[in-house]
Amino acid sequence: MIYLDYSATTPISLEVLDTMNRTYKEYIGNPNSINALGIKSNELLHSAIKQIADLFNILENEITFTSSSTESNNLAIIGTALKYYKKGKHIIVSRLEHPSIYSICDYLKTIGFEIDYVNNDKEGLIDFEHLRTLIRKDTILVSICAVNSETGVRQPLKMIRQIIKKVNAFTIFHSDMTQAIGKTTISLHDVDLASISSHKIYGPKGIAMLYKASDIKLTPLIYGSGSSNELKPGTPALPLIVGFSKALRLANEDLEKKEKYISLLNDRICTRLKKYYNIKINKTRYSIPHILNISVMDVMPETLMHALDKEGVYVSTNTACSSGEISKAILAIYGDQKRAKHTIRISLSSMTTTGEVTQFLEIFDKCYASLKVLVK
Repeated sequence: MIYLDYSATTPISLEVLDTMNRTYKEYIGNPNSINALGIKSNELLHSAIKQIADLFNILENEITFTSSSTESNNLAIIGTALKYYKKGKHIIVSRLEHPSIYSICDYLKTIGFEIDYVNNDKEGLIDFEHLRTLIRKDTILVSICAVNSETGVRQPLKMIRQIIKKVNAFTIFHSDMTQAIGKTTISLHDVDLASISSHKIYGPKGIAMLYKASDIKLTPLIYGSGSSNELKPGTPALPLIVGFSKALRLANEDLEKKEKYISLLNDRICTRLKKYYNIKINKTRYSIPHILNISVMDVMPETLMHALDKEGVYVSTNTACSSGEISKAILAIYGDQKRAKHTIRISLSSMTTTGEVTQFLEIFDKCYASLKVLVK
């Protein structure tokens, strides 16, 4: 098996799995309970929270655990909308977001919110001047992802924040950081709200978090009891939280070294694929190396993906949550419908070996050649 779909999900780290197994066995108490077992579990919970807070240099009460980045995005955007609607109903997002952001915006439109979409330049960066002109007195939120999940384009969040706050100091800045954390150095202090997921960094599925700066208020989407965090009531998923905490720590070790290695793999694939006239590399100078998007112009991407599947090579057409749809990100950057319809996403990891890349390129050549003959 050659797995090249790390941006969709990652295998769980054996170290993380071992930590979770120990937690399941040794910490059976409900962290909300006041008996001895509950207190023991609660202490472990706060130890995991502190580890995450220290890692990002944030406060412990700025962390809310959720089930996924999609839930974090919902809590961030809808929570902001419901809390601050009296100040305004205007929200700005980019054209390079995860599909969940657009679904949330579509819902908010039905209850009276106005959504504007900021343009980007040919390199995939946000058009700063356009953003500046879009921000109004009634703009309550701007949401721009840190790294696009299809092209890997990384946005300069600090600069974007400065633009937002200069025009309207009260506008809240949210970023979906799902594809950035554990891949490149990033600061949560560049935003007011940030969505982060565990299963993209070799942690367990079913756990994620929302960073919320302490001066920001949100309206909860779920109501209940049994938690010190009013945004997420209920019994904390202790083994998942502990696993997530461990995964975050491991993912952020030797980031620069990992990124350089992955860049070499990315460059090797690009060099080989450039020999094909009908394959376009959808990569800008701001793309992180972990995500490599190509457009195979003379073969349908699903057909090529399934051919690779049969050979034990796993890639995706675009994001896992919008598989089979036209790539909005490629369309936004290149303005080419056909190019946006023919995308394949290859996502790499520090776990990817040079031998796997060699095998992938050989299998790709074989599959592509056989499909081109059928097209003719």
